[in-house]
Parts: sequence; C-alpha cells; structure tokens
Amino acid sequence: MNKTFLAVVLALAAVLPGAAAAAPQAASSSQAPVIKDPAEYNAYMGAIGQKDPNAKISGLEAFLVQYPNSVVKVDALESLMAAYQQAGNMAKVVDTANKLLAVAPNNVRALVVLAYTDKASQKWADGLQHSQQGLESLAKMTKPEGMADADFDKQKKQMSTLFNSVAGFSALQLKNLPDAQKYLRAAVQEDPNNLDNVYPLALSYLTANPPDYDNGLFFIARASDLAASSTQPTVQAQAKGIEAYGKGMYVKYHGSDQGWSDVMTAAKTAPEPPAGFTITKYVPPTPAQQAAQIVKDKQPKDMSFAEWQLVLSAGEQADKDVVWNAIKGKPLQMEGIVIKASKDELQIAGSQDDIDQNRADITLTPTGPIPPRLMPKEGATLDFEGTPESYTPDPFMMTMDKGALLTKAPAAPAKKAPVHHRAH
Repeated sequence: MNKTFLAVVLALAAVLPGAAAAAPQAASSSQAPVIKDPAEYNAYMGAIGQKDPNAKISGLEAFLVQYPNSVVKVDALESLMAAYQQAGNMAKVVDTANKLLAVAPNNVRALVVLAYTDKASQKWADGLQHSQQGLESLAKMTKPEGMADADFDKQKKQMSTLFNSVAGFSALQLKNLPDAQKYLRAAVQEDPNNLDNVYPLALSYLTANPPDYDNGLFFIARASDLAASSTQPTVQAQAKGIEAYGKGMYVKYHGSDQGWSDVMTAAKTAPEPPAGFTITKYVPPTPAQQAAQIVKDKQPKDMSFAEWQLVLSAGEQADKDVVWNAIKGKPLQMEGIVIKASKDELQIAGSQDDIDQNRADITLTPTGPIPPRLMPKEGATLDFEGTPESYTPDPFMMTMDKGALLTKAPAAPAKKAPVHHRAH
C-alpha cells in the first residue's frame, strides 16, 4: 500500500469529520457532534476552513489547546493529521495519530497511519498490534455523513488490505508463520496482483515447519510471474531469482523439475491454487529397494565396492546371495585408505562414506607379516589384493585374507573396485 492511498485516507478525514460540526443552535438529530459554545464553534470552523495546510495546522493546534475537551476533538485531530500530511510532515502525522488513538482507541484512520509507518520503520510488533486492532475497528466503522456508499466500501477494502498486509508481513518478520499466512492470504484475496503481498505469502508457506509446498510453490510461481510482468525494471530483474528459488524448492520436494512448467502456467492464469491443485512429494527408495535395483541393473563384477556394501548390508537375502556368491573366495584387487596398520592386519576404508568418517569397512589379513619398510602409513591410499571370506552387515565389515600389497596395478587386474559413494 503506497503513500497515495495514505494521502487519500487523510484527505477524507479533512473534509468529512462531523460534517464540519453542527452549529450551536442546531439541536438536530444529525450524527455530527453539536458545539454548544458559539466561540468554540467559530474557532473550529475558522480552523478547518483554512485552505493553506500550515494555516490549518496553526488554527487546529490553537483550537485543541484552547478547547482540550471539545466534542469535536476527534474530528479536529483527524483534520490535523490530514493537514500535516499535506504539509509533508510525516513525523507530526504520526505524533497526531498517537494523540488521536489516546482519545479514540478504535480510530481507524489513526491506526492506518500507525500501521503504515510501523512497517516503514520496521517496528514489527507494533505493526502487527496496530493492524490487528485496525481490522477489529474497521469491522465496526460506520459510514461518515456525506460519503457515497461505493466510496465508503472502496476505502474500507483498501484499509482492510493495508491492515492485512502489514499484519502478515510483520508476523513473517517475527517468525509467527500461522498469523503471517492468515493475514497475507487475506491481503492477496483482496488484491491478487500485488507482488508485495504474494511473495511474502509464498515465503510464509515455504519457510514453515513443515513447509506447505502446495500453497508455497503456487504462490512463489505467481510471484515470479507478477515480477516478470511488472513495468518496473528493478522488479522485473527479480523475476528470475524468484523463479530459481521456487524451482529449487520444487525439485527438493518433488524430486525433479518435471511438472514445474505446469505450476508456472497455473499460477499465471489463476490468483489462487485451482481446485485439486497438489504437488506430489518424492519418496526416495529404501536402501533395500536401491539394493534390488543395483542387482537388477548390474552384474556383481561391474559394481563398485560401495554398491557391494549397500547390497550386503541392506539388501534382501536373495540380493545379498547374488553378490556374495559372486565375490566370496575370489581374489580381488582394490584401492582404499589405510585406517589402522599392523604387521598382521590392515584396517581399510573402501567406500567414500567410510573414508569421510575415517571408519574401516575392510579387514585385510596379509599372507605373512608386513616388513617395517613396507608398512603403509595411516591415511595413505593403498592398492591391495585380498580374498573375501566373510562379512557382517551392520556395521558393515568385509573380512579378506590372503592379503598382498600392490606396488602398482597389474596389466590386467582381475578386479579393482573404484572408491565410490555408497548409494543413499
């Protein structure tokens, strides 16, 4: 909501309060407050009748000092707010709004001013409180005399949108995501094409715990489209970044970018998620399912050590048997990282996961004691040969005997499983 709207609200306050107040002798049934003292009446009318904002300010300030308990004090303060706005003195607009709120706690125009300036000055707790109070007061607001029904309804809607926008954005900054979603969604329903509300609404869904991906991804896609359609170059420049963030979140949730273009299309043509709109969550296969797929796709001789490890530790027994029967008792040449070394036994990490954890997954027993001059250092990369004899699945450990250190790879190795990340 911009300064133009704020100016309109305050300008209406300058021309509508109390229908300029009823004259002292007119004891009518009008809703306007009746000033009984002719001198007070003349002072008030003289002040609000000024065309020059500064003259009006001087007159109204003097009136409020002279008649601090006037029946038109609320009207005078509303007109004073508007005059300060016309004079470009926002500090005094805010100061007058606070004075007005002290007299009339549910004054909607004062709450509009405070909510607007709270957001501008990043006073999030005040912004949330003033906006919530404003929404409650707006529901009780009656149409001023002399104002057309259509104008009154339009202004109420604009003020409602402002209150919902400020309340929602303030709640988002305060990490109060349920309120952020509630108020920002109301603001978007009232003004569907306002990027300043659509984008934070998307964030309120996507940063929740757990995230609401259906709503969040729809509105982030819509925010991207609104930014791209903007006439402001600085806003247009944000469109790609907004879409990249949305697409990244989509891939994280869905597992791929397949279908993202459909989300963008839906958001471009509808202000709210269409009926039945949903995004399928990617559910990764279990380790057992991954193991089964590996066995289906590869022969054991073509698998990496990490893939053997996955199948033997997490696969179904039939899949374990396929791999183990193929490698048990067969001399294999491999590469790994030395975790611990002694003359009679080497502890080796063969998969990248275990290398990262500095954790052995192979126990190699050499054919004879390792001479000191050939003893590998811990942390060194080692080429070796060994014959698998047994394994334990959890924690995984493969036991190999007939171990030998290789100084260089032979011309035609029987098997050298590369260091490889274990599947997840």
